[in-house]
Amino acid sequence: MDRDYIYYEYTNSLCNECLKVIAAKIVFKDNKVYLLKHCSEHGEQLELLEHDVEYFKHKRDYDKAGSITKTQTETKNGCPYDCGICPNHDQHSCINLIEITNKCNMCCNTCYASSGKGKDKDLKTIKKMIDFAADAEGGRGEVIQVSGGEPTLHKDIIEIIEYAREKFQYVMLNTNGIRIAEDLDFVKELSKFKGRFEIYLQFDSFDDDIYTKIRGRSLKKIKEQAVNNLKEYNIPITLVMTLERDLNDKEIGKVITYGIETSNIRGVNIQPVAYFGRKNGNIDRKNRVTLTDTIRLIEEQTKKMIVKEDFVPLPCNVERVSLTYLYKTKNGFLPITRTNNIKKLLPYINNTFTFKIEDALTNGRDIIFGSCCNPLIFLKEFKKFVPKDFMSWDIEERSEYVSNNTFRITITSFLDRYNFDIKSMQKECAHIVTEDLKRIPFSSYNIIYREKYKHE
Repeated sequence: MDRDYIYYEYTNSLCNECLKVIAAKIVFKDNKVYLLKHCSEHGEQLELLEHDVEYFKHKRDYDKAGSITKTQTETKNGCPYDCGICPNHDQHSCINLIEITNKCNMCCNTCYASSGKGKDKDLKTIKKMIDFAADAEGGRGEVIQVSGGEPTLHKDIIEIIEYAREKFQYVMLNTNGIRIAEDLDFVKELSKFKGRFEIYLQFDSFDDDIYTKIRGRSLKKIKEQAVNNLKEYNIPITLVMTLERDLNDKEIGKVITYGIETSNIRGVNIQPVAYFGRKNGNIDRKNRVTLTDTIRLIEEQTKKMIVKEDFVPLPCNVERVSLTYLYKTKNGFLPITRTNNIKKLLPYINNTFTFKIEDALTNGRDIIFGSCCNPLIFLKEFKKFVPKDFMSWDIEERSEYVSNNTFRITITSFLDRYNFDIKSMQKECAHIVTEDLKRIPFSSYNIIYREKYKHE
């Protein structure tokens, strides 16, 4: 008899139960993408990967070779049991995530870190972790995300940000926004970090009933006050939306519209919920939100202001991240990807999570004097939305122009024990920095290593 699926390719995955590395097939069934895996002890397991077969098949058209990075461990047991970073990992740290405290003033049922009661890391340890992360990236890293727990509760948070800015090109403060909403003096302190700094603000909904289900309490007014306080001091924000089926999946369009219409909000990052931490029980994985499902919801809820074709896989991690950039025209915001052939521009885009237009323009200018067979492609493609004298401006002017005239939407779909795919893991570029000076991919840390570090 014929099988009820189409075999696409082979990979390795993890058993849902025992977390052993097991062989798996990636298959197409009912116009969706699945992992079909078999554990000798726990039997066959079928897990949803993506809702869109065509996107899945073509995402690697945008893939770029990974950047070289220093390693801290040896290859002994195989991925993901040699983290990190081990020589088998194929991407550097686009984002270094440092958890400076386990304390939190909330107890969200979606929390990957299971934060709540805990303690702060001491300042000396944190600085040592920052130094290590920067050194691993050649002395100056790209992005560091200061996180927790709730990092604004740390007594040395301002000094930590100051120190991180010395070592990294860009600093994000990952926060639930409660202190920012309630402490205007603290916001004023944050405002001294002009440029290369933004608030990564948890923002799931405009409905207190939904917040109560996702976060355990009413938060609508707190989120709005946090945005207003940051707006008063012109501090850039990225809204971070954890997406759950049948809870806030109908609010994506509203969050995007709110972001576009609010002057200091520079983008929205949407993260379909991953099943680890507190979110690893009583779950409906067959109905999980995927990256491509999120794209479909965005198209529907923005009334096709943004469409499926506007999204492209992020070149440094095509497996799990997709994005689009919008730029301001006289008729409103228009996706860059709609009028530009991104595949042609791959040579000019740095191998990083933080694609910046000014970086790409610099690369394009440099290649004009190099050996590129058609060096004017880049400038021709981008002349539609940047001033002709853009590269003559100083860095602050360029940064201000890009901030005010572009808006980014990113979708980041992390791996858990159910949808684990070794190709995705070895390209994951968001890395947790540990106290014993390792860099562990965010997903594998939360699947395998967090409990280990919690008890050390």
